[in-house]
Amino acid sequence: MTLLATTDDLRAACARFTAHDFVTVDTEFLRETTFWPQVCVIQIATDDEAVAIDALADGLDLTPFFDLMANEKVTKVFHAARQDLEIIWHLAKMIPSPLFDTQVAAMVCGFGDQASYGDLVQAICKVTVDKSSRFTDWSRRPLSEAQITYALADVTHLRDVYRNLVARLEKSGRAGWVKDEMGVLLSPSTYEQHPDNAWERLRGRARKPRDLAVLMEVAAWREREAQSRNVPRSRVLKDDALIDIVLAAPKDAEALAHLRSTPRGMEKSRGGVELLAAIERGLARDPKTLPRLERPRGGSNGGATVELLKVLLRQVSEKSGVAAKMIATVEELEAIAQDDRAKAPALSGWRREIFGARALELKHGRLALTMEKGKVIALEWQDAPGADSEAAAE
Repeated sequence: MTLLATTDDLRAACARFTAHDFVTVDTEFLRETTFWPQVCVIQIATDDEAVAIDALADGLDLTPFFDLMANEKVTKVFHAARQDLEIIWHLAKMIPSPLFDTQVAAMVCGFGDQASYGDLVQAICKVTVDKSSRFTDWSRRPLSEAQITYALADVTHLRDVYRNLVARLEKSGRAGWVKDEMGVLLSPSTYEQHPDNAWERLRGRARKPRDLAVLMEVAAWREREAQSRNVPRSRVLKDDALIDIVLAAPKDAEALAHLRSTPRGMEKSRGGVELLAAIERGLARDPKTLPRLERPRGGSNGGATVELLKVLLRQVSEKSGVAAKMIATVEELEAIAQDDRAKAPALSGWRREIFGARALELKHGRLALTMEKGKVIALEWQDAPGADSEAAAE
């Protein structure tokens, strides 16, 4: 087992890795007490070797690692890459490319919604991953042999998982589908934490335009405060307390103090002064400049259409072997029920090919759903029972 703790050793290892077509990568990090994740260990494997990088080692410069991540000749393979990529983006303002996420690929290859690494290793490699060190404190030093063994297992088995999924994708002709999905992961906007966008996490709890205006300002204040102090949002203000403040919109320290969910003494603190200023800015916003509040969709007919679309989605998922969650979300089904031209991923690209076009057919009565031997099947209108007689009647 190799634990790299010096820049020279890291540089030498990364130089060796550039000779390979792909490397598998994983990270161990902590974020329970910080806003930004703290990377503690980075694991990399090739066909020849596997190493763990002590990211907390004194004097260690991670530049060779970032250079490897930017090398366009080497594919970087992650499982459930988003959090790992967020760490790399925060540290180096770059995103590894080319990129392959085995969790995304597994969803296309029939392994269900968000298959875990352990499940994939079990299914493909016939190996049970030891999770005994899963909740260990990765910031404590020295690292134990058990910790290093656990960490390396997350990249060694990943090599075989990657090869297996690539073969499946090539056989099914779906490699392009996974490549399309990498677009979101490769976009910097996925990892940028803009305070002005923080309200979107809680947008469904704004009841009216005034609430939304205050929410936008208060959420932005909390985000800036959490980032500057590098603490979790909840350490500044919990979600429920934030919403209570938004709905009450107190205009002075006394009113703020009277809210039961407000942390004791906050009204007298610097944060309390800034929070009241944020509320004031929200109340002063012109309602005409606010984003539109989402209203409950359609009536009973719209709801019935969504329920039918859910059945079709499940049928398509089972038939194609692609995870339903990857094909369409409930929000997309609701949008399609309301508008044939909805801006939904399910109505474009490969998703339209296997589901979106059929969803529109079902919505307009040109597709029927029925049961056969305990399974839902879809029938084109001309195949549906009674279609001929009804057509003649018309």
